[in-house]
This record gives sequence, structure tokens and C-alpha cells, in this order.
Amino acid sequence: MFYIIFRYEFKFIQSIVDEVSRKLNRIPLNVATHPVGLQSRVSDVNSLLELECNDVKMIGIYGIGGIGKTTIAKAVYNTIYGQFRYASFLANVRENASHRVGLVKLQERLLFEILGEKGMKLGNVDKGINIIKDRLCRKRVLLVIDNVDDVEQLQALVGGFDWFGPGSRIIITTRDKHLLTAHEIGLTYEVKKLNHIESLQLFSWNAFKRSEPKETYLDISNRAVCYAEGLPLALTILGSDLCGRSIHQWESALDKYKRTPNRKVQDILRISFDGLEENEKEIFLYIACFFKGEIMEYASKALRACDLHPVIGIAVLVDKSLINLDEKGVLSMHDLIQDMGKEIVRQESPMDPGKRSRLWYYEDVLQVLTDGTVIIIC
Repeated sequence: MFYIIFRYEFKFIQSIVDEVSRKLNRIPLNVATHPVGLQSRVSDVNSLLELECNDVKMIGIYGIGGIGKTTIAKAVYNTIYGQFRYASFLANVRENASHRVGLVKLQERLLFEILGEKGMKLGNVDKGINIIKDRLCRKRVLLVIDNVDDVEQLQALVGGFDWFGPGSRIIITTRDKHLLTAHEIGLTYEVKKLNHIESLQLFSWNAFKRSEPKETYLDISNRAVCYAEGLPLALTILGSDLCGRSIHQWESALDKYKRTPNRKVQDILRISFDGLEENEKEIFLYIACFFKGEIMEYASKALRACDLHPVIGIAVLVDKSLINLDEKGVLSMHDLIQDMGKEIVRQESPMDPGKRSRLWYYEDVLQVLTDGTVIIIC
């Protein structure tokens, strides 16, 4: 009898130790060295979460690459995770799910971070789905699924509202708004670019290690900020790259970026392009090179003449935040996104413009016409 009581007490004490240890080990996430403009955006997302409501809510945060989706999600997580007994932040789902058995590993990690059970082996995604539903359906959880690029990832990790207990909050970040629509997530937040004041401040922290530019660098700093057009990733990279350099070196770098965009920025932005189907890739490149600022109807006629399908193609590009379509039907895109598209075409033949699929720069056109090279537009 004494052994049974002792065994019961030991298990009870061990469960308390495990619970306290799990809470003590819950360390806030590193967010950003210079969180310029972050607080207002965190407040916007928190207003959607409505933590006082006992319903299960899923919120989608979307926008172009480098706009700050993950940063906002981390900051929101840090703000509210103390109000949840169970919490997990699954970072960079797109990359982790691309590996063999990647989704299974993500399911195992989700269960470990929330339940604290080590060594759980699920075997396959379908088994993982059933276990997540069974183990979490009565628990109030905070879960962030970061950087999703396929609806299969959502189905495997946060399939339905009935997977989680009352009061649960699920936050999803993605470049593709349509994934949120397909998963019936009605609460969404589009991350807007930084305004000029915020942009100059973030750029200055990276370029000068202070909140404003040196007086002698003010004009050239404004030029750099205009080039980045409110994209936090670009402002951070450009500021770091130009830090400690002379004004002449800044001018040379910015002149170079007109023809050859910054590679670090382009690598991040290109992820969205690489995930497109061929029809959408071609449409994107035509818009980047020729149709930015044009009426959609005009561009669509030209694209159909190239044997493309612009109605669905443009819709996909809008959902992926690669282009915008205003209320007047005018096509637009972020300048750095346009630069990325033009650079993709330029890389088809860096030294010989005549071998590229598209030409838009007058000097390249003049060179090709002078050399007598034939250009095929469609």
C-alpha cells in the first residue's frame, strides 16, 4: 500500500516538475535588432486575435517576401504566449516541409513543443493528423505556422478549427493569400510596406548605427530609401552593405543597382517566382518588362496573343503579392519585384542582349538593331 501511494506521489511530483520545466524553458523568440514600425503592426494583428473570445480563431498574415511577416508573427507570439499553457512556433515550414518526411517531422515537432513528449514517432502524415486532432482538441493552444507555401502543409498541421480546444489561436504567415482562402481562413492581415519616415529610420540604424542619417549623407540616404520602397529586408541589407563607405561609393552602388539589383535582396524575392507554374512565370516577366502601369485589359490582349492565359495567371500573381491590380484595373508591382523580373531575363544572356527573350532598355535595343540580331517577343 505504501509503495502504491509513493509511486502515485512520485508520478504527481514528476508531472509538476515537467510542467514547471516546460514553462521555464519557454524563452521569448528573437524578433528584430531594430523593430522600426513593428508595434503598430503587432497591434493590428492582436486586434484580430480577440483573445477575450473563446472561439477558435485562425489568422493569416500575408505579403511579399521581405515585408516582415515572420517578424510580426514572432513579436505577436512573444506578446501573448504567456496567456497560453500550450504554445508552439513552427518556423520556416516551406523549407522544412521540402525535405523527405518533412511534414511528419513538423508534426512531431509540433506535438513535442506543445505536449513535451520526447521521442514520438508518427510514421506518416495521416497518422500525425489523427494524433494532433486527438491530443489537442481539448487544449487551448497558441500555434504559429510560419512561411507556408502549400495547402497540404496547412492540412497536415492545422487542418480544421475542431482540431484545437476553445480559445485557441492559430497564426499563419504566407506569401500566397490564396492558400488562406483555400483553407477557409477569413481573418487576414496584409503587411504594408514601411512609410518613408520608418524606412529612413530602419535604414539609418543599419547604415549609421543611429536613428537618423549623418547630415552629409541625408540626400544619398533618401535616394537609397526610395530605391528600397519600404521593404524592410532591402532597407536592412542596403544599410548594412553601405555602412562605413564613402558617399562616392554609395553613389556607385546605387547606380549599379539600376542595372544589376542587389543579389541578397533578389535571392529572397525570387523564391516566389521560382514557385510559379510556367504560364504564370511568363506572364510575370512580361508585366515586369513591359506592362507595369498598363490597364489589365490591354495587357491581357497582348498576353493572349503570346498563347498565355492571363485571367488565371494574373489572379495567381496578385494572390502571391507579386503584382497589384487597383480599382481602375491598372497593373503595378513593387520596384524591387520588377527589378527581380528584369534581372531574370538579363541573366538569360548577360553579355549578349540579342539572346534574351525580352528587351526593354533602349541601349540594349539599339545594340541588337545595330548588330542585326532578330528579337522574338512572343
